[in-house]
Amino acid sequence: MKIITINLPEKYLEAIQTLNDLGVYASRSEAIRTALGAFLGDELKMFKNLEEETFKMLVRSNQKNRS
Repeated sequence: MKIITINLPEKYLEAIQTLNDLGVYASRSEAIRTALGAFLGDELKMFKNLEEETFKMLVRSNQKNRS
């Protein structure tokens, strides 16, 4: 595994720490890996069901809408 640094809103970190404190996850890293895995799983399903160019267009469109 690689170590990376991320910036999170305080409320996300508090929620992750609460899950950790309750024993739902063994560590904050495990909680983040689980959440990221679920997110990427959903994204990859969408990618597999679309042509690559259509997927890229949707991602670009979504990024513009967030700006």
